[in-house]
Amino acid sequence: MRYMLLMHAPSGTGDYQHSTWDPADWRVHLDYWRRLNGELTRSGELVGVEALTAPREARVVRAGRSGAPAVTDGPFPEAKEFLAGYWIVDVDRAERAYEIAARASAAPGPGGAPLAIPIEVRQVMRAPAADA
Repeated sequence: MRYMLLMHAPSGTGDYQHSTWDPADWRVHLDYWRRLNGELTRSGELVGVEALTAPREARVVRAGRSGAPAVTDGPFPEAKEFLAGYWIVDVDRAERAYEIAARASAAPGPGGAPLAIPIEVRQVMRAPAADA
């Protein structure tokens, strides 16, 4: 079963809060992600992982009258958090996805304290087989 683990970050100024961290804390944080993602790769559970740019760089696209893209920089929903990145994991049970999400949530922040980042876990739906 595939699950998407969505990491939500506090919106604050609309930018990632790590920009105010001490560089040593930032290196520890990044090393944590490298270790976690490396372990998931070696176990065969990691399908993909991506970080996303800050919300101020996001755009909303709708089909215009002619079908051409109509691109705007909002409106965005008012929220306390924004989607900062995601993993897609392939695991044998939901509980394993929850274990991975808890490890991601515990990434170290300033001073090494776990951040308790909210991680939303959702099963990825599969399309029916083409011959169905």
